Amino acid sequence: MTKQQGDAVWQVVEERDVYDNPWIRVTEHDVIDPNGNPGLYGVVRVKALAVGILPVDHEGMTWLVGQQRFPRDYYSWELPEGGGSFDDPQGSAERELLEETGLKAAGWQELLRMDLSNAITDEQAIGFLAWDLEEGTAEPEACERLELRRLPVREAVEMALSGEIVDAFAQTMLLKADALARRGILPAGLVTHFNT
Repeated sequence: MTKQQGDAVWQVVEERDVYDNPWIRVTEHDVIDPNGNPGLYGVVRVKALAVGILPVDHEGMTWLVGQQRFPRDYYSWELPEGGGSFDDPQGSAERELLEETGLKAAGWQELLRMDLSNAITDEQAIGFLAWDLEEGTAEPEACERLELRRLPVREAVEMALSGEIVDAFAQTMLLKADALARRGILPAGLVTHFNT
């Protein structure tokens, strides 16, 4: 018999919080797995929505943000990304874009929704495409030391394909936008910037 979407296949016997801070909560569960075996399952509960932005200007340029990432201790080139409100994803994305790059966008479109590492966390992400850009001054958070890089969006897509960009959220936004461009369904004349 095939399980249908919504059928409960994991049974939770007991749940307890084992860690909590302003950004995440870790819960541990005594479970019965889908095959009837007892087990233990830990879940990282993320308290903010992940928002990401692929900004593209009238010349077909985008911005990458470079920073040292603590968990795996490496330098990462990414699209502008950060934590946001579940109630106002686009407003959070607008704030994050301005904070990290100094950019404001008149044009916005939701690009994708995705779950990040859904085997161990409930983190959700929404990515946006932003255009009709106005440049200003970046105002990163006190804990951030960011480097900005302006480059052709086509080059950023190639960086995602080659593995130079390893951040999953940035890769997915770039490759989704590239796929939409190939189908000719990006807004405001942005298609040509991906195909050059």
